[in-house]
Amino acid sequence: MIDRKIQKSEETTIYFQSKQNSNNRISFYLFNRNNGAKNITSVTFRTSSLRARRRRKTEGNLLRDVYDDMILDAVQPLRDTFHLLIVGAMKSNRLQDAFFFRDEMKSMGLPPDVNLYNFLISACGKTKNSDAAIKLLEEMKNNKVKLKGETYICLLNACAATGRTDQVHAIVRDMTAAGLGLNKFCYAALIAAFKNKRPTTDETLAKIIELVKQSKGWSSVETSSDGGENLMMNVSEEELYNIPTAEYAHRRGFFNRKLTVYHVALHACAGLKSKETMEEVLDMLKQDGHSYDAFIVIQAIRCYFLCGDTESAVKMFEDYISSRPPVVELYTTLIEGAMLEQTPQRMKIAFDYLEKMNARGFFLNTRQGSDLLLMTRKWKHGDYVNANYIWDLLQSRKVNPSLSAVEAYYNGLKVGSFGIIFKSVECLASVSFQNKCVFVVVLHLSAPYLASRLQWGSCL
Repeated sequence: MIDRKIQKSEETTIYFQSKQNSNNRISFYLFNRNNGAKNITSVTFRTSSLRARRRRKTEGNLLRDVYDDMILDAVQPLRDTFHLLIVGAMKSNRLQDAFFFRDEMKSMGLPPDVNLYNFLISACGKTKNSDAAIKLLEEMKNNKVKLKGETYICLLNACAATGRTDQVHAIVRDMTAAGLGLNKFCYAALIAAFKNKRPTTDETLAKIIELVKQSKGWSSVETSSDGGENLMMNVSEEELYNIPTAEYAHRRGFFNRKLTVYHVALHACAGLKSKETMEEVLDMLKQDGHSYDAFIVIQAIRCYFLCGDTESAVKMFEDYISSRPPVVELYTTLIEGAMLEQTPQRMKIAFDYLEKMNARGFFLNTRQGSDLLLMTRKWKHGDYVNANYIWDLLQSRKVNPSLSAVEAYYNGLKVGSFGIIFKSVECLASVSFQNKCVFVVVLHLSAPYLASRLQWGSCL
């Protein structure tokens, strides 16, 4: 993304924003410096900017602020504006805001189209509200909105998020009656439905294997005519259908899109903590002549650690990076998995790979660093070396972790630091005079370090 800002006047700044996408177009946006919404173009730019910053949950609230400013400034919103607002609410997991914009759209005489319903149903899936998705389906039928293949897939994944296998099978029957076949995203939804169904039984794991085998003959539901709009909205198929790989959809080379069913199946195996089923799925993958991608390795490492098989997890990691370039997510998955069990051996593995990650030039972002700091808070009997190392990595890049991670680190640091002192004092009673002097010197030298570690905590 290249942003070049050119000063035009005291009130207006023009951004020439060049974004590499499928058609290599250059979009021109007009933005008011006083945060006003004087015209529909500025509103569209502000909405797009807020939607792009969706990773921070608090910024999802700003979409309503943009809309309120637009109404106060008597700017008539267009259909495309509502689409941007609803997509932003969808990506921020704010279902209530999405329905609010839908209702506002109706009140202005703009009936929702099938693309908008797809976004709304996808939002229901992200928030695990299958009942709302079914109500949207009934609303579409009442308004005589023609359902598309994408609509059925969104419905499948929305119902699968809550484990409603009965609703999923009913939607599959409707698809068959409409002359539509099942594609890879449909099978992914079926697998997710059985994974989320409670209680979990042995039949669940067998059903996952069966669906993976059936998916090898999947067909295309239909050639999507609205894929261009999804692309312009920066919504990938994985994100629209709530596939586990949605987070990495815009990462080139991170995963093979042809292996969607395997991705969902392995993600389900990790969630169900079934190492045997996961290894069977991996064998099927090899028999089909496919190689592992980064997402598959991440799920395998997760599954091994959740099942307590540390050696297999480390071996899977080492085998992959020996032939393929690693990514930082592989390291963070391995480190986080190693810290699931708070034992000296597992914490040592985590520390070793923290050092290797740093040596390879990888660095942690806010979310990754916060997640790792939250994992280290459970370590109450150690020296807190891992947490200190993670904190130093973040500070060296001036990355600010989340408040919950900072509080967890601070509370654990107090316990860990004083624990070191108390442990050293206990040792003084059982050693010779010469060794006692060494202990006193060590405590004296470490006092400034402990003080610097605890100093910033007083600001909380």
